[in-house]
Order: sequence, then C-alpha cells, then structure tokens
Amino acid sequence: MPDFSLRKTMLFVEDIHHDNGPAPTHPRRRAAIIALVKNPFAGGYIADLQPAMDDLKPLGLMLTDRLIDALDGPEGIDGYGKAAMAGENGELEHTALWHVPGGYAMRARLGEAKAIVPSCMKLGGIGTRLDIPLGHINAAYVRSHFDGMEVGVPDGPRAGELLFALAMSRGPRIHNRMGGLAEADVKGIDGLR
Repeated sequence: MPDFSLRKTMLFVEDIHHDNGPAPTHPRRRAAIIALVKNPFAGGYIADLQPAMDDLKPLGLMLTDRLIDALDGPEGIDGYGKAAMAGENGELEHTALWHVPGGYAMRARLGEAKAIVPSCMKLGGIGTRLDIPLGHINAAYVRSHFDGMEVGVPDGPRAGELLFALAMSRGPRIHNRMGGLAEADVKGIDGLR
C-alpha cells in the first residue's frame, strides 16, 4: 500500500455579496479544501498507478465531508470541481490519481449528482496557484455555473508531495447573463442537460 501521509489541509470559504450591478438577494458561497500528501511515486516511474486510487478514497470522503460542513450542509450545493498538483519529482499522471477518489466522493455525498466533475491537473512548486474549475452538479451545459476558484498554499507542494483539491458552490455566478441551459430546465438524466 503506497504511503500518502497527510501533512496539511487548508479550507477556503468565500461569500460573494456584490459584483457590480444590483446586490443579489443571497450571497453566493464557494468553498475549497486542499490536502498536501506525500507522493510515494515521486522520482521514479511506476507503470500501474490505478490501484493507488483506492488508497485515496478515505481522503476524498474526509475532504468532501469537511467541505460540505463549510457550506452548512449539502442542501443547495449545485456546483463542484476538483484539481491536483504534483510537486517537484512528480509527474502529471500522479495528479490523475485524484479523479476517482475526489470526484466520486463528492458525487456520493451529494446524492444524485449526474454531471462529470470538472478537473484541472498541473505540475508546480511551493506557492504555485491552482484553479479549480466549477460546473453544475447535474448538467454540464448550465453556463451560469461555469466558474473557478483559485487556491494556493504558501509552503506547498514541496518536492515529493501532491496537492489534492475539491471545491463546491451554492448558486450561479452573480449577474450571470450568458444564456445557455437554465438551471430550472435541467433534466439531470445524462449529466449534460
């Protein structure tokens, strides 16, 4: 079993009260959580990485639960996304370990989430910023929920570390007006519309 020792977590919560134009009735809340873990694959090539995704499932569930708590429960959460970054001596494919444990944890906890979880993967060193894409949880074509949340850690990812991130949101962008599929028209059957 690979050693993904957890060094640190950080939680980011943002309430958007205004963005030009009239103030919204309710602020939009976005939240993200990150974990810095040891990268057991740094500095070498391992042909079969897939089994290690199972080892990260408890981390995905723990981060998801903390994120939902930061958003005051699952009710009304309608956007999500995930991201990962490998520090020095890591490779981009190491970040792909987060696809199943991060994405499926959020989908499991949010119930009937149908849409693919948007994702961003990159390489970077200490202090590198990471954009977590956000999309609607049930329909990828809901333009009002296309968004992103930037996170960063002053002391990570260090060489030999991975940074795993999850984000969720409640509500559309403030003053969204670019058309597309309206949230009220979501069928939620295939994850697209």
